[in-house]
Amino acid sequence: MPILPLRLGVNVDHVATLRNARGGARPDPVRAALAAIEAGADGITAHLREDRRHIRDDDMARLKAEISKPLNFEMAATEDMLRISLATRPHAVCLVPERREELTTEGGLDVVGQHNALAPFIDRLNDAGIRVSLFIAADPRQIEMAARLRAPVVEIHTGGWCDAVVDGHTEKAAAEWLRIVEGVALARAAGLEVHAGHGLDYQTAEMISTLPEIAELNIGYFMMGEALFVGLGETVRQMRAAMDRGRRREAARP
Repeated sequence: MPILPLRLGVNVDHVATLRNARGGARPDPVRAALAAIEAGADGITAHLREDRRHIRDDDMARLKAEISKPLNFEMAATEDMLRISLATRPHAVCLVPERREELTTEGGLDVVGQHNALAPFIDRLNDAGIRVSLFIAADPRQIEMAARLRAPVVEIHTGGWCDAVVDGHTEKAAAEWLRIVEGVALARAAGLEVHAGHGLDYQTAEMISTLPEIAELNIGYFMMGEALFVGLGETVRQMRAAMDRGRRREAARP
């Protein structure tokens, strides 16, 4: 299989989290997005939540207006978010599950159980020329339904695997890794572009970059934490280097 170029999308949600802790305008997530792009990011991701706990409406408008790379608008499948996304016209919309009680996105979207509700959302975004991605678990039923719904992209939820790696749960990490490997192969065979994200750090990003089916990683929380110590530009460069190491390992495989 030819190895796809691997893009890095940087999520700037938690720059806005820090800003909102004190109110005001700083630190500015748009400034962070521009710095990430200057350091080598291929795109910017931002999640406009229903409760506006981090990214706000004006952040999305400014990101679309000011950045030079694709904007990936993460959102729940609600009429309000559909209206905002159609007005903003980002490069892509990633539909994600959302609960107000959660600290972060806890799992993949249930496209099997929600296909009747999701289908008109996907159709309207497709008709507007906005690329649709579905954030799902590496589950065969979810992947097959995503393909039937005419979403051109799936983003595989890597959180369970990453948590198991960090916590040292070797057997669980191995089982989650196998599920991801099989899931991304199935998604690619179904004609979907495959992205991955949630919980990735340098180690897990390097490992998942060895999977030739994956075209993009979207990473945020870990990178913003690392940026406190070495700066955002250096964090982006180190993440890009980790991804490149993974791709080289795959290319060198007999």
